[in-house]
Amino acid sequence: MKFRRRHLLEVGSSAALGVTLTDLLAAEELQNGQSQYPNFGNATSVVVIFLWGGPGQQDLWDLKPDAPTALRSEFQPISTSVTGTQISEQLPKIAQQAHRFSIVRSVSHKDFEHGSAAYTALTGHPHPLPGTNTTARPDDFPTYGSLVSRLAPTNLAIPDFVVLGPVMHQGARPPLAGQNAGFLGPGFDALRVTDDPADESFKVDAVTLADGVKQKRLVRRQQLLSSIESAKRTMHKMGNRHLAGHNDLYHRAFGLLGSSATRQAFDLSGESPSLRESYTYTRFGQTLLMARRLVESRIPLITVNWSKLNADQWDTHKNNYPRLRKMLPPFDQALATFLQDLDTRGLLDSTLVLCLGEFGRTPKINKDAGRDHWPDCYSVMLAGGGIARGQTFGASNGTAAYPIANEVAPSDIAATLFHLKGIDPHTTIKNRQGQPLPVSRGDVISALL
Repeated sequence: MKFRRRHLLEVGSSAALGVTLTDLLAAEELQNGQSQYPNFGNATSVVVIFLWGGPGQQDLWDLKPDAPTALRSEFQPISTSVTGTQISEQLPKIAQQAHRFSIVRSVSHKDFEHGSAAYTALTGHPHPLPGTNTTARPDDFPTYGSLVSRLAPTNLAIPDFVVLGPVMHQGARPPLAGQNAGFLGPGFDALRVTDDPADESFKVDAVTLADGVKQKRLVRRQQLLSSIESAKRTMHKMGNRHLAGHNDLYHRAFGLLGSSATRQAFDLSGESPSLRESYTYTRFGQTLLMARRLVESRIPLITVNWSKLNADQWDTHKNNYPRLRKMLPPFDQALATFLQDLDTRGLLDSTLVLCLGEFGRTPKINKDAGRDHWPDCYSVMLAGGGIARGQTFGASNGTAAYPIANEVAPSDIAATLFHLKGIDPHTTIKNRQGQPLPVSRGDVISALL
């Protein structure tokens, strides 16, 4: 992020959205190489792969073959491309990519409920109402992509933040908290692509000109919008942040519609059939392929939601092993292909990939042959963007129930993400009440850099 003279002149209006001159100058110092940790700002793009429901650490990333029979996984550990590192036999293709990623096996928090735990996973902050499925509210802390949109926006005619996959709900309730811009306002919400890119009729309406709308007509509409901006700026000075947010959205929409590069990024038809097949013709696989194309377009942050992406979910309260045997093969092939594809194209070193759920699963199998919610210890995979390759950080006890070395909080994951994206984790941003809040209260996991 570059801080030109214009940004400093506009800091008065920036402060209204929570960024102060002190924050800007601090970030500029860090950008000039004064960060205490390496690889600051190394990630041009961030891809957050969110496994809604919570995958079991002891069935994927942290198997315990010596645990009692009632607690250990039915799956066996297998060796990976990194000597001494083993993961599940259900992930053989990912195992061969282990030299490209690192695993944290000691992530821990205390929230057992999907909604509030997902908020923690996607913002790095605990929900003010833990243990609930509270829906999105205007005072929510912004999700990662919204903060990146505010603090490290791109200068290109592309969106700052894209979400691929369905909006997450708990049952028939409204959307869960942690998915949107919260107190930053709607101008920093994501461009959402909720349709299935594996469908032959797939297209992204947000970047497609409507029938009968020519490029010249689009330009005239943009000029009309510009002609009334003076009044909107006046409203913004009066504190109407909702209106200002919609103004930002209008500008972003015109930029998207006018950018052939953006439209092409969402078009998978140019990819070879063999590559598309290697990603798997599942919704998850084709969504990851689209994420790779968005990385090539330099989108700052992309979130991939595994929420109804496949018939089964990660919330395996019942029939844990049959469900995982169905879910893991396409997950394995798609994620392995994604990592290899990024690296082969020279994109992995500048792209942070974060694969996580909101928590893990209980060591004990329940009466329904499933595993229940377990936030006390779980695993997260990180790759690229300045993350060391082939590392295992932290350790759990003999049943993968509790951390025994290098415990990591979701706030530490957040701090690491912001650091690699070029945002000082200690930067403060003001909420709707004008209170300064740090973007993260955690610490950068320096051992992974």
